[in-house]
Amino acid sequence: MRADARAAVAAALLILPTLAARAAGDTETQGVNMIAVVTFIVFVAISLLITWWAATRTRDTRHFYAAGHSITPLQNGLAIAGDTISASTLLGFVGLVFVGGFDVAVYILSALSGLVVLLALIAEPFRNMGRYTFSDVAAYRLNPRPIRALSAVSSLVVIVLYLVAQMVAAGALVQLLFNLKYLHAVLIIGSLMTIYVAAGGMLATTWVQIVKAVLLIFAVLVLAFGTLWHFDFSLERMYAQAAAAHPLGTDVLAPGGLLKGAYATLSLAVALFFGTVGLPHVLMRLFTVPDAQAAYRSIFYSSMFVGLVFMIVFFILGFGAISLLYAHPDLFDAHGRLIGGSNMVTVHLSRIVAGDVFLGFISGVVFATILAVVAGLSITGAATLSHDLYANVFRGGEVSEQEELRVSRVTAVVLGVVSILLAILFERQNIAYMISLVFVVTASANCPILFGVLFWRGLTTRGALIGGATGLVLAVSLVVLGPTVWVEILHNPEPVFPSKYPGLISVTAGFIFMWLGSVLDRSEQGQRDRARFAGFYKEIHTATAK
Repeated sequence: MRADARAAVAAALLILPTLAARAAGDTETQGVNMIAVVTFIVFVAISLLITWWAATRTRDTRHFYAAGHSITPLQNGLAIAGDTISASTLLGFVGLVFVGGFDVAVYILSALSGLVVLLALIAEPFRNMGRYTFSDVAAYRLNPRPIRALSAVSSLVVIVLYLVAQMVAAGALVQLLFNLKYLHAVLIIGSLMTIYVAAGGMLATTWVQIVKAVLLIFAVLVLAFGTLWHFDFSLERMYAQAAAAHPLGTDVLAPGGLLKGAYATLSLAVALFFGTVGLPHVLMRLFTVPDAQAAYRSIFYSSMFVGLVFMIVFFILGFGAISLLYAHPDLFDAHGRLIGGSNMVTVHLSRIVAGDVFLGFISGVVFATILAVVAGLSITGAATLSHDLYANVFRGGEVSEQEELRVSRVTAVVLGVVSILLAILFERQNIAYMISLVFVVTASANCPILFGVLFWRGLTTRGALIGGATGLVLAVSLVVLGPTVWVEILHNPEPVFPSKYPGLISVTAGFIFMWLGSVLDRSEQGQRDRARFAGFYKEIHTATAK
């Protein structure tokens, strides 16, 4: 075990008593919830001990990136569910139901449909490649350096955006834990994330995610039971009360509360569907199990866990929150806005349902959720930077495993710093909306390449580069030029692109330009790419890829 890894974990463990003492000293004067503090500290202590244990087993890149292919399907299913059920689910989705009602079904059904496609079409051939990252799969069939560079850049954009959303959620919970400032909260999360990844690699990150997933599923079930108990377990009564309390009235139970028009609805659905299929940190987990059959079963288990939580969040927690929170005027400010914003709906609901004790528990679990998800994202980012860009693009594969591991640990630190800085900029954004932007970029840049590589004989390197680059540039540009960034963050008077949801345009463009670039490609490389498909297709479906 590396001495620096041991020192980092030990230093983090020593910080915990200081945080506990700070919280205990502030409990009476500043309203710190000690149950939340204890829950969070216990989780962090357990996860650091897991990291210590995992660090002793992380000896090479196979262990650092893929946990030595030693994770079982059930364990990996829980870990994938943990990656999918992030803070955006428990905080953002419930908050969006509270604001706009029925339209959140588009978020949930699109994401679940994407998991089904991942289960049916992608998991087995993807795992049969036997590599570490999404870029490895594309590079195996096409010209490696340029396609790996593009795939790595698009994956990094996705990872950084996702990290920022989780850090924003961390800041939103800070007053309920240690009563620290927003900046201090994201610094704590970023530091712990870096330690998990740099010291323990994928093995530590996976087990942290498993523990978090079990806690989160338990918390959701308890919260749902408590919510239904307030309505004598009558969904009809709960929905009727929600319609009576919400400013939209009965329209809260119908489409149109959040998504205005067919374009916005279809665009969001396309982005979430394809984005779920192509999330780089979820795809990377397919390499942590022994074989393709285990990867298939992993997605099956994760789909069950994710579907259970999504259905509870939508059908029970969201509408239950509308019914119960509007009955408590003290939760709203003088302008009628919910204290803490829409991201805090779940937190307020937990206090109403089960008091301060359960509020503390679920707050600690949500903070632990954020911590686990950012660790999973960080290991994927570290692998992308060190394995894809440094080792294979810049060094052409001429690099030792120990050098690559050192670069991975450095990149974990860099990602932590970048995510903290961007989290400060995006502090006020709804995290579920921010996650939807992640899915737009993933669907537009990664999915055309992923589907083309696995299923289309006519794909060429030039076509993949043109399609992936077009999707990536369009997705990022239209997000920046849209209402959220151009107006709300950059404070320009009018958006250049009128819609918050550019997915329909950018995803379609990615696929069309990939097809067009491949069809018009008459180069020698293009001919080799097409001829390579028959052997490649056999290899990925018979587990003979080298």
